[in-house]
Amino acid sequence: MTEPRGGKHCETTALGVLLRHEGVELSEPMLFGLGAGLSFVYWDGRGMDFPFLGGRVKPFELTRALAARLGLELDVRETASARRAWQNVADELDAGRPVGLQLDSYHLEYFTSKVHFGGHVVAMEGYDAGNARLVDTEQQGGAVTTSLASLAAARAERGPMTARNRSFTLALRGELPDLRALVAPAMAECAAAFLHPPIANLGHRGIAKAAGLVPGWLARAEQPERQLPQAARLMELAGTGGALFRNLYRDFLGECAELLDDPRVRAARDRYAEAAAGWSEVAELVAAAGERGDAAPLERAGRLLDGLARIEREAMGELIRLG
Repeated sequence: MTEPRGGKHCETTALGVLLRHEGVELSEPMLFGLGAGLSFVYWDGRGMDFPFLGGRVKPFELTRALAARLGLELDVRETASARRAWQNVADELDAGRPVGLQLDSYHLEYFTSKVHFGGHVVAMEGYDAGNARLVDTEQQGGAVTTSLASLAAARAERGPMTARNRSFTLALRGELPDLRALVAPAMAECAAAFLHPPIANLGHRGIAKAAGLVPGWLARAEQPERQLPQAARLMELAGTGGALFRNLYRDFLGECAELLDDPRVRAARDRYAEAAAGWSEVAELVAAAGERGDAAPLERAGRLLDGLARIEREAMGELIRLG
């Protein structure tokens, strides 16, 4: 089996495990960028106790995009049957191949945050009579174990972002394509989605919308001393790699700048370095507003977000030209 190694983000951590088994070693930022993983969503609505800011594409979209771009064979299994779900995994593990799983992290015994999140992804490397051996993010412990019963419950959970006992494997057939031919289309694809979102909650339009709404978060919150710091932690610490995934994308662009030596990529890298610092400052301001019960930091966060919408729009404007 591969060397267990936890990363910053759950889906790219699992993909790294599966790819290393195939002899493919790529950095986590490169996996994230080749999968066109960066996005933005401002999500609020009935039944939500507080708005959510997301910085990535929907769960598993990154995996599908990465597999297609690298020419990998992606085998995805889903089923409503608990018996078949286990067999799908056990057959691959018994053959010596690690398996990716999408599940609800709430049921995992090692997980530090007990909230339902059905878009979590782990790699499974083995099992015994009672436990599963998993690889999760570094924050969650890297190489970890959970009972087979808890794993089954996590895989079978229904709700937002969940899948039907989804498991998947990756296989490399032939040679890996030259990365220099892949990164420009990946950047251009991500830029196109970011610059031309179908609704105002997404992409640069979503950030601009957040700029207008975040200053009102103190009044929106029923428990601001809890909800605002929690929103800040989700931006910085909840498997984002920091700065709502902007640190990962900045580092991806840095690798691309070395591969391509293109002034447009270097310009976008510099803009995303600026954006990453800005997002971390926004998180600090949101947390401070909740801790102090003071709306002034939220006003500052709103102004920063307005600038971030412009910075990211300009960066993506450079990258879309690569297409």
